[in-house]
Amino acid sequence: MRPLFALISLAALATPAMAQTDALSDETAMQARTLMENALESDVAYDTIRDLTTRIGPRLAGSEAEARARDWAVDHLKSLGFKNVRVEPFDMPFWSRVSEHAEIVSPFPQPLAITALGNSVATPEGGVTGEIVRFETMNDLAAAPMDDSLKGKIVFVDEDMVRTQDGSSYGVAVAKRSGAANEAAKRGAVAAIIKSVGTDTFRRPHTGTMRYIDGGTKVPTAALAWPDAEQLTRALAYGPVTVRLDISVLTKDSVESGNVIAEIPGKTDELVVIGGHLDSWDLGTGAVDDGAGIGIVTGAGKVILDLKKKPERTIRIVYFGAEEVGLLGAFAYAKAHATELDKHVVGAESDFGAGRIYQLRSRFGESQLDKAAAMQRVLEPLGIALADNEGTGGPDMTPLRTAGVPVVSLSQNGWDYFDLHHTSDDTFDKIDPDDIAQNVAAYAAFAWMAANMEGSFRDAPAAD
Repeated sequence: MRPLFALISLAALATPAMAQTDALSDETAMQARTLMENALESDVAYDTIRDLTTRIGPRLAGSEAEARARDWAVDHLKSLGFKNVRVEPFDMPFWSRVSEHAEIVSPFPQPLAITALGNSVATPEGGVTGEIVRFETMNDLAAAPMDDSLKGKIVFVDEDMVRTQDGSSYGVAVAKRSGAANEAAKRGAVAAIIKSVGTDTFRRPHTGTMRYIDGGTKVPTAALAWPDAEQLTRALAYGPVTVRLDISVLTKDSVESGNVIAEIPGKTDELVVIGGHLDSWDLGTGAVDDGAGIGIVTGAGKVILDLKKKPERTIRIVYFGAEEVGLLGAFAYAKAHATELDKHVVGAESDFGAGRIYQLRSRFGESQLDKAAAMQRVLEPLGIALADNEGTGGPDMTPLRTAGVPVVSLSQNGWDYFDLHHTSDDTFDKIDPDDIAQNVAAYAAFAWMAANMEGSFRDAPAAD
């Protein structure tokens, strides 16, 4: 299935091993290379993604589909031979779209392709109609005067997102997803729409969660597909434009979600955690975000199981629930395991699509950076370079990282990630088996090295 990629990579792995440092033994390095070779020939990750996205499909956080995904996950992980497979439930509020529609009413009547943003309130029955007021950037809206100039109108933030390999533009671009509605409401607007937070030019709007400010007025908010945002801007060049927005949603105060956990028991109760998130948005089937991550860490764990050698530390795989709506599973995990966070030696999450990994970013104690360098030397035949010590570990590692747990970011090529992110086009056909195999090889080797390296990844406490 992947002959050229496999031949090139296996040839590189077969070259004589570079001298190891004290941070990594020759035996562990050799075992990691064996795992990489085996991973490049494994289909477990690809098959896992296919199974999840086909048998379950979209997995909105807190939904019946996410519950079915947890049942599927437990059966799947047990069938692969993982131990201590279980669900750790938690409660969460629930939101889902029921219907959504937008159209230019005048002067050029025509439909607009929109999607409601997660957590948006509904419009009144029959929708809201208002004159469009366009702002080129979110900063322009935030700087608008606090007067009646937007009263009864619909705000339109027409800000583009810049395409980058590492997704570094997302933080700026995503600000409008909550900011547009909140700033519009402060100024008396009846609704807000934004150009989708995405880098594609197709007629498929991008959803995603927004948050209302405490105590503020809540106005409905939606995202326009890129061509429709451009169309609306062109229409405005002719003069005033009136739009009708009609959104219906379903909310519940409390439903159950959960994290699915599986382990490869080690000789100690210290933990190396690798994970992805099980939930997805409801427009596509969640293949790239984050079926890919689920497949990658599962595939990595399976090749480690098949090595039939007990690691020094326990390797824990976590399928986080309800990531898309605010890292709820991640915070629930950190709370549930608060008394054992000191035993979490390092963590990493795969949640940036299905592209190949091109660099390793650590966040270790400064005195432990030789460990990151030693890991990278093993991973180098996969095309992975060593970057800085500012890794985040992935979104669901945020509570652990904040609590002081060291993390690693195995950075994927996300050049086209935001073409698909949170859209109806996030489907299994976008998954490349060669790219997934390279990810599995990297995660398997990383997890094995982390589980078998001596010493901590944190700085040693200062002497009294």
